[in-house]
Amino acid sequence: GNVQNLFIGMDHIRTPKVDEVLLQSKFSTKKTHRGSLYITPTHLIFHDQSVGRETWLLHTHILQVETLPLNTKGSPLKIVYKTFRSFTFIISRDRECQDIYDTLLHFSKPTSYDNMYAFHYTPQQKRFQRESGWSIFDHQKEFARMGIPNDYWCYSALNENYEMCQTYPDWLYVPLGVTDDVIQGSAKFRSRMRLPALSYFHQETQAALCRCSQPLAGMGKRSSDDESFLEAIARANPNKGYMYVVDTRPMINAMANKATGKGYENTNFYNKIEFRFLGIHNIHVMRDCLHKMIDVVSNPSLSMSEFLSGLESSNWLKHIRSILETSIFIAEALAEQGRSVLVHCSDGWDRTAQTCSVATLLIDPYYRTMHGFQVLITKEWLAFGHKFSDRCGHLDAGTRETSPVFLQFLEVIWQLQCQFPCSFQFNEKLLVDLSEHTISCQFGTFLGNCERERKELELSSRTYSFWGYVWEHISEYLNIMYRPMTKYTEGMLHPDTSPQRIQFWRGMYNHHDHTVLPRQNTHSQLAVVVRETETWRKERSIIEQVTCFACVVTPTANTNLQTQMTDKWRWTCGWTGKHTVRQR
Repeated sequence: GNVQNLFIGMDHIRTPKVDEVLLQSKFSTKKTHRGSLYITPTHLIFHDQSVGRETWLLHTHILQVETLPLNTKGSPLKIVYKTFRSFTFIISRDRECQDIYDTLLHFSKPTSYDNMYAFHYTPQQKRFQRESGWSIFDHQKEFARMGIPNDYWCYSALNENYEMCQTYPDWLYVPLGVTDDVIQGSAKFRSRMRLPALSYFHQETQAALCRCSQPLAGMGKRSSDDESFLEAIARANPNKGYMYVVDTRPMINAMANKATGKGYENTNFYNKIEFRFLGIHNIHVMRDCLHKMIDVVSNPSLSMSEFLSGLESSNWLKHIRSILETSIFIAEALAEQGRSVLVHCSDGWDRTAQTCSVATLLIDPYYRTMHGFQVLITKEWLAFGHKFSDRCGHLDAGTRETSPVFLQFLEVIWQLQCQFPCSFQFNEKLLVDLSEHTISCQFGTFLGNCERERKELELSSRTYSFWGYVWEHISEYLNIMYRPMTKYTEGMLHPDTSPQRIQFWRGMYNHHDHTVLPRQNTHSQLAVVVRETETWRKERSIIEQVTCFACVVTPTANTNLQTQMTDKWRWTCGWTGKHTVRQR
């Protein structure tokens, strides 16, 4: 980034550099690396003197900082990161350790958006423009791709300037013929005014996927406008006279919400609906499960049986499977049964976003391309108001609202990549980097809790977009096994949800553990082979062209040049006389 930005907030750094610091190995307390610590307003930098390597750690990635009891080597400082890394630095002087502790606490918990890294970040050499990536999604183009508007669905301007629902996008698509009064009446009967709105339209079956929040049904309350609105959604599908209403929560949770004046749809009041509970747990359960799982997978001292039993008892993979199964139900209803589906959870911005986005990705190959995946996230997560800042803990507001909702979505996509390796244009690295940059605050893409907040913060003119960064480094994120316009990429995906097919994602949760081998997955290793093969082909082509040119010039030149090129080829390929070893 811009060097000038490093001076912002320097007054909070009492000790900018500490020498003779020991970095304790995660897997052995006896093994240490000696080096120097540098602190900037954005990063903690450890320079390892033995290998001359620097490790840059973002302050916004910090989850927890704690000082440990003094030992014979000095004062230990343990830092746990949201990216599933942890470091223990041993600092000889206790005062310097306390200074660093206080500094990291300050920079890791910004109290306002203006203090965030995104507003001070500038890419090195300005390799991409500030406006790059901000126009990745255009709702008119995206819904036109689905065939909307048509004889059954139309655009509504009721939420322009966010006057009706502040956490929805300023565009909405609703059934044709529904009056503004009915739309507004339905919004008033839904939690936080998050009324039913079109998310995806299946052109072949004419089935629609809509999303909303729970109704304010309480103990027997009803709304004629909401009932009319849902009936209009069912009628908008000419091939089926009724639709599914999917409540992604466990039934007991939904029933408990009735006591607070909320709840779920009473089928006695609604026509043309079939109601289903599909049992995905809430943000608090998911947060606790992640903590349990991380405690297990980051503990190198566990035996095999302890590791496996701990992973199972965390229930993390069970919840991943539950999200995938719910998404499959929705996808099959739309694409195979031809039935429209209305999805909600409590407020319609967590489990609803997960299942709607995964279901449409299963159905539509476009969302499995690089551009389509960015459009999908922008539409279902950013535009429809997933609370990224609250869920990722961007601001210093406690941990009650934090939860790995988006991380779970990314993990479900990775599970699909494992089963369908040729069906995705993007690779695992994109998913890992997405996870890291939703919490890094380096880009403005994921700041704020809704579209309205992002516009008020003027992020598109004041910060850089993560999507712009991706397109600038596109070669790093492409899946070399992707096969467009083939049986691998066309049509709907039908994943296997049997327990044997749900895997632990080591590439995410042990991504930075260099001692856990092999670190690369098969796809990454194959990508290296392909790149090296292509490099060898280019080098061979150059050698052949130069040799042929020399043959034309003169026999003497030919002999000398061939000798030189042979030496060049031997050096480039690492020729040993017996076999060729490509040097990395």
